[in-house]
Amino acid sequence: MSLELHHALTSTCSQKVRLVLAEKHLDWTSKVVNLSKGEHLAETYLQINPNGLVPTLVHDGAPIIDSSVINEYLEDVFPERPVRPREARAVAHMRAWRQYIDEVPTPAIRVPSFNAYFVPAWSKMTEQQFFEYTEQLPLRKHFYRKMGRKGFSESDVSEALDKLRQTLDRMEQTLGDGPWLVGSQYTIADASITPTILRMDDCGLSHMWRELPRVSDWYDRIRNRPSFIAAYLPGSRDLGPGGELSRD
Repeated sequence: MSLELHHALTSTCSQKVRLVLAEKHLDWTSKVVNLSKGEHLAETYLQINPNGLVPTLVHDGAPIIDSSVINEYLEDVFPERPVRPREARAVAHMRAWRQYIDEVPTPAIRVPSFNAYFVPAWSKMTEQQFFEYTEQLPLRKHFYRKMGRKGFSESDVSEALDKLRQTLDRMEQTLGDGPWLVGSQYTIADASITPTILRMDDCGLSHMWRELPRVSDWYDRIRNRPSFIAAYLPGSRDLGPGGELSRD
């Protein structure tokens, strides 16, 4: 059995797959993709992931793409040390959370994150250079262009923060039924939201859950899990969220 993960250290979607790999105690080979050098857009990488995004899991030579799909695949193929409930309704609850996370807070955190980390570099480009860069992207070039070299607008930031606040409020309510998002078991749902909450912390937004005791307690317990230490590789938090949009 051979598992390779093509990933970026600070990619939030790479992080959630590394969390599941760690929770399941799986051995895997690291293939770091340097986003700042455009390695995700190299022809060799596009052959295994035509979206030009990270992460990509390669299992015995077969590529699996999209971080949420990868995590479910890992559970299907390696059911030992489960991160998915066995009861059908609990599985549905987990998948509803996973879908919500993919559609609401995951794209929302990109707005303050990109403004903080990308604008200083991209503001130095000419409009033509920026256009040529975005033209290379198989996906999301229009998202980049909406942001532009000067960043997202105040209204875009306000909308993103509102979505993140809604996420936290839903977590606070749900966590009343158990220590994790799906009751008593740590699942893919917890792994999926962890990188977003951590990125909010990095962006100085931890005050948003200061008055939410269940979320605060959840976050403390998440950071004390062995999987958290394993997934957030040494030094990865110091590199900045480079290539945030260049991934799943």
